[in-house]
Amino acid sequence: MTTLVALMTVYAASETLAHPPFPEHGLDFNTPAMTWDEALPLGNGIMGALLWGDGAPLNISLDRTDLWDLRPVPEFQSEDYSYAVMREWEKAGRYEELAKMYELPYHRPAPTKIPAGRLTLAFENAAFRNTRLDLATATGSASFGDGAHVTAWIHATAPLGVLEIEARSLIRPELVAPLFGGKEHVQSEIAIEAGELAQLGYGPPQETSGDQFAAYEQEGWGGFRFSVYVGWRFDEGAGKTTVVWTVASSFEGDEPMAIAKARVEKALDGGLNALRTEHLEWWRAFWDRTWLRVPNPRIERQWYLDTYKLGAAARPDAPPVSLQGPWTADNGKLPPWKGDYHHDLNTQMTYWPCYSGNRLEAGQGFVDWLWEHRDNCRAWTRTFFDMPGLAVPMTTDLHCNQIGGWRQYTHSAMMGAWLAQHFYWQWKYSGDPDFLRGHAYPYARECAVFVEAVTSERDAKGLRTLPLSSSPEFYDNKPEAWFPTITTHDLSLCRWLFGAAAEMADLLGEKEDAAHWRGVLSEFPQLFRGENGALLVAENHPLPFSHRHHSHLMAIYPLGLVDWANGEEDQRTMRASIEELEKFGPGAWVGFSYTWLASLAARARDGERAGKALDIFAEAFVLRSSFNANGDQTGKGYSTFTYRPFTLETNCSNASGLQEMLLQSHTGVIDVFPAIPADWADVAFHNLRAQGAFLVSAEKRDGKMVSLRVQAERGGVARLRLPGTDTIKTFELAPGASIDVLTTG
Repeated sequence: MTTLVALMTVYAASETLAHPPFPEHGLDFNTPAMTWDEALPLGNGIMGALLWGDGAPLNISLDRTDLWDLRPVPEFQSEDYSYAVMREWEKAGRYEELAKMYELPYHRPAPTKIPAGRLTLAFENAAFRNTRLDLATATGSASFGDGAHVTAWIHATAPLGVLEIEARSLIRPELVAPLFGGKEHVQSEIAIEAGELAQLGYGPPQETSGDQFAAYEQEGWGGFRFSVYVGWRFDEGAGKTTVVWTVASSFEGDEPMAIAKARVEKALDGGLNALRTEHLEWWRAFWDRTWLRVPNPRIERQWYLDTYKLGAAARPDAPPVSLQGPWTADNGKLPPWKGDYHHDLNTQMTYWPCYSGNRLEAGQGFVDWLWEHRDNCRAWTRTFFDMPGLAVPMTTDLHCNQIGGWRQYTHSAMMGAWLAQHFYWQWKYSGDPDFLRGHAYPYARECAVFVEAVTSERDAKGLRTLPLSSSPEFYDNKPEAWFPTITTHDLSLCRWLFGAAAEMADLLGEKEDAAHWRGVLSEFPQLFRGENGALLVAENHPLPFSHRHHSHLMAIYPLGLVDWANGEEDQRTMRASIEELEKFGPGAWVGFSYTWLASLAARARDGERAGKALDIFAEAFVLRSSFNANGDQTGKGYSTFTYRPFTLETNCSNASGLQEMLLQSHTGVIDVFPAIPADWADVAFHNLRAQGAFLVSAEKRDGKMVSLRVQAERGGVARLRLPGTDTIKTFELAPGASIDVLTTG
C-alpha cells in the first residue's frame, strides 16, 4: 500500500484536514463489488470512473459526460407536432395517437447518453482483500494477496485518470470497448432501460495497441466520435505499474485520438507528482470550504458521501449532471431512463445543495448550460407552442432538445419556470448584481413572457388558467393526468415566477416591468387548500393516495410561497400537508420522496420528522456504493418499489435536506438550527451559505450555543434570528468582515 501512503503523505504536506471527512465517512469493504452500481465512484465533472470487481478481473468503468447519441426524434418534425394539435387530440380522446407521437419515440434506443468502455486488470492467484474510497483525497483503492495493490484517482480538474499498481510483475491493462454494433431495433416493450447498446447500430471501433498503450476510436451517430487512450509504464525495480487514461470526444476537436494520445503521453513522460499535488490540493480546498458534524452517524456519513458525489459530478466547465452524472451504466445496456436530463425534478434536485452548501461554482455549470442552449429552447417554444418567450422541454438531450416521454410532463409548459429558480438562487446566494442584470432576470423574464402567453385563457371566475395542466407524476401517463383546471403544482410555479420577476425588475429599476409582472400575478387564483388547510393537488382535488412526487407541495419547498414565517395560516397548511402525506403512507414513495420530505419538514420547523426521513433514506434507499437506488433495499416496507435503478438527484437532495435543518435564509432572515431534533445536543457546521452572500458557522455543545459567526462575502446588512428565540439582530458588515454574534451582545 505504498502508493496510498505516498498520496496521504503529499496530502499531509498540503495541510491535512483537521475536520471531516474522516476515513469512516468513506467506503470500506472486505468483499468485492461485483456490479457496476456498487462500485467506488471517481470523477471530475467531465470524466468518471467506477472501480469494482474481485481482481479476476478488477474493472474500471470509463465515462465522459459529453458522450451522447444526439439523433433527433422524427415525430417532432411533423406537422402534427404542436400544442394546438395535442389539445385537439386530447379533447377528442385520441390517446393511441398521442402515445405514438409523444411517448413511444422515447423508448427507442436513441437519443441517449452512452458509456466509454472499461479497463480491466487481472491479478492471477491473488485473493481479494479490501477496497476503499477515501473522500478527503478522492482516491479509490483495492488490495489483493501477495501485496498487490491498486490506487485509482481521476485528476480533480484535468481529463486524466490514473492507476498506480503495486505488483511483482507488470499488470497490463486490457481496454474493452462498449458493446455497440448490430441493427437498430425499436423496443416495443416499455421499460426503464431501453435495451442493449447494440441497438444503436454503430460500426466496430477502430482499435490499436502497442507495448505501452492501447486505444480505440468509436464513431457514433451523425459522425460523432470519441477516443479512449490508455498508456502505462512499468518500473521493475519498484514493482510498480503506472497507468494513465483519458477519453476525448469530437466536441473537443476534429482528431480526438490525437488529443487523447497527447494527454496521456504528457502525463506519463512528465511524471505524476505535480498532477497528484494539484489533485489533492483541489480536494483539500473543496472540503475546507464547508463541513458539518451531527450526532447521527448514518445521516452525517451520507451527507459526506453525497457532497463528495456532487463535487465529483458538478463543475462549471463541464456538462451538467444528468440522471447518472459521470457514471453511466456499465452492463452492456443503455442507461436507466437513457441517462438524460429530466427537468420535472431530477436536475433541480441535483443542484439544490449547491446554494446553502456553499458550492455555487457547481450550480454555475447548470445555469450556464441552460443559458447557452436558450436558442434550442426558443426554437422548441416557437415550433411546438407557437408562442413568444422561453419554455424548456422536460426531458432533454445534451443540447437541451426535447426527446419525449410521458406527454403530460415532457411537454408541460412549466419547466422553464422551475429552472428559472436556479438562476434566482444563484443570484440570491451570490449577491452578484452583474449576474442579476445579465442572466437571472433576463432568463426569468423570458420564461415569464411565455407563461403569460400560455395562461392567457380564463376560468369560470375570470382568472388565468392553464389549458393542459398536470402535477408530476400524478396518474402517470393516463388521460386523467391532465387535470380539468390548473393544478397546484403549475399554479405555484406561475405565482412564484411572476413574483420573482417583479422582485428582480424592481431592484434593477425596471419599474414598468415590475408593475406588469405584479399585474399578471394578480390575475391568478390563490393556492388551493382543503378544509384542513392542506394544499390540494388541484381545486377540489385533495391528495388521493400515496404518491412519490410531492409536486403539489412545491409552494412549501422549494418555492417558499407557503412559509412558517408568514404566520398561523401557513403554519397550519404546512403541518396539515405533511400529515396528509404520511396518512397515506410511503407505499408509492421512492428515495427522493424521503429527501424531499426532509426539506418540507425542515421548513415546517419539524426536526424530528426531517431527521427521520433522512435516516430512512440512508438506511434503505442506497446501495453500498452510496448510490441512490430509488427503491427500498431493506425489505422493511419503506416503499413498495424494491427495484434499483441508480439516479443521482436523490443523493444531492439528501445533502440539501440536512442543510435545510441547519440553516435557512429564504425569508431574508438567517435562521440557525431552525429544525434539528431535540436530542441533537452536539452539532456544528462551518461556512454554510445564506442568501445575501453571508457565510455562517455555528456550534452547539451539550445543547448550548458555543459559537455563531457570520461573515459577509460582499458586505451588507445581515438579519439574524438568535437561535431559540424570536429576537432578530441586524448587523451591517463590510466586504470580508465577520462578526462573532455570541460575544457581540
